[in-house]
Amino acid sequence: MAEFLDLIESIRTEEATAERIFAGEGTGVRSLSSARRKQDTAYLGRLALFAEVFADAVTGGSNRAVYLLKEAMSTSDFPLMFADVIDRTLLANYREWPTSYQNFAARKVVPDFRDVKEFTIDGGESTLAEVAQGDGYPDTNLTEGKYAWGVKKYGRTMGFLWEAMINDDLGALTDIPARFARAARRTEQRQVTGLYVDTNGPHASFYTAGNKNIINAANGASANNPALTITGLQDGLIVLSKQLDADGEPIVIDSVELVVPPALEVIALNILNAVELRLGGQGTGESGSTAGSGLTAVNWMKNRMRLNVDPYIPLVAATANGNRMWALFANPSTSRPALRYGLLRGHEEPETFLRSPNAIRVGGGDASPMDGSFENDSMAYKVRHVFGGSRIDPKATVGSNGSGA
Repeated sequence: MAEFLDLIESIRTEEATAERIFAGEGTGVRSLSSARRKQDTAYLGRLALFAEVFADAVTGGSNRAVYLLKEAMSTSDFPLMFADVIDRTLLANYREWPTSYQNFAARKVVPDFRDVKEFTIDGGESTLAEVAQGDGYPDTNLTEGKYAWGVKKYGRTMGFLWEAMINDDLGALTDIPARFARAARRTEQRQVTGLYVDTNGPHASFYTAGNKNIINAANGASANNPALTITGLQDGLIVLSKQLDADGEPIVIDSVELVVPPALEVIALNILNAVELRLGGQGTGESGSTAGSGLTAVNWMKNRMRLNVDPYIPLVAATANGNRMWALFANPSTSRPALRYGLLRGHEEPETFLRSPNAIRVGGGDASPMDGSFENDSMAYKVRHVFGGSRIDPKATVGSNGSGA
C-alpha cells in the first residue's frame, strides 16, 4: 500500500503544472495592469489560494504543498502572482568614497568648543655668521605665529510614525543609523576639501603668489598651472622643494601626498604604477621622445608619493577646474601640516540617538522606543557629530588648477 501511495504522489507531482492546476481558466495576469489585478476577483481568489499553499509549505505542512509550490514557481504566469507576495526587495545603498583627508591633514582632539590656539615659534635656526676676532656676536630673535580655529556641531533628525515601522517589512528604517554615519563621514571629507579648494580650484587665499605655492614659472616650474603629467609632477616637486622656513632655510619634505579629483585618478595611477618613466631630453620632457634624445628611468615617483582621490573637489570647485586641479601635500606626520582637522574629546565618532518614548504601559513597564510618543506614536533618530578644521602652513603644499595658464 505504501508503495502505491508513493506512486500516486509522484504522478500528481509530475502533473502539477500551471496548465493542469488552472485548466486554462481565468485571465492571465500578464494581461492585467496592477490596478486591474487589484480589482479582478478571479485574480484575488487565485492569490489567496497561492497564499494558503505557500503558508502550508513554509510551516511544514503536506509534501504536496511543497511539490505544488516548487513546480508552480517555474511556470510563466505564476511568478507574477508570487511577485505580489515576495518579489519586493530593497535596493542596495550607493557605495561611499573612502575618506582620504587623514593622509594630508593633521588630526587633533580638542576638549571643548572654544577656539583652539596653536602657536609656532620660528627663528634662530639660520646658518651662523662668521665672528671676527674681538667682534661681538650678532643678535637674533624669535618670531611667534598663531592659528585659531574651533570645532562645530553638525547633525540632523529623521522622524517616522509607528505605522511606518510596523509596515517596514523590507527593513528600510533599520539602517538609518548607518545612513547617518555615512553622512557624518562625508561631512568630514567635504569640510576638509573646502579648506584647500574654492569654487575655481586651489583655494585663492591659500595658494597665492606671496606664499609661493602655485605651480608656475615664477616659482621655478617649466609651465604655469600644468596638467597632471610626469612633467607636471616634476614641476610640483620642484616648487615644493623651493619652500623655505622663516629663517630662509630649506625645508626637508621626503614624503608627499598627491591629491586629485576622480577624473584624474586613472592618469595618476598610470603615472605612479608605471614600471619606467620615459623622459625627454635632459630628463625634463614627456614620454614619446624620439630614440636617443631622452632618458628612461625606473619609476621613482611611486615610492615618493601616495595617491589620494578626493571626490568633493569637483563639487566644491563647481565653477572651474574641478576635474583637472591637483595638489601636493607634505605628509603631516613628517612636517608642519598644511591643514588641520579636529574632533571633540569623548565624541570623536558620530553619535546616533533614538528618541525616548514619553509614555508608560498601563499595568506597568516602560514603553519601548519603538512604541513612539504618547501623543501620536511618532519616533525619531538623531545624529550628532562635532568636527572642525583650519588651514595652517601654506609652505607644506603646492597646487595647480590644471589649466596650463
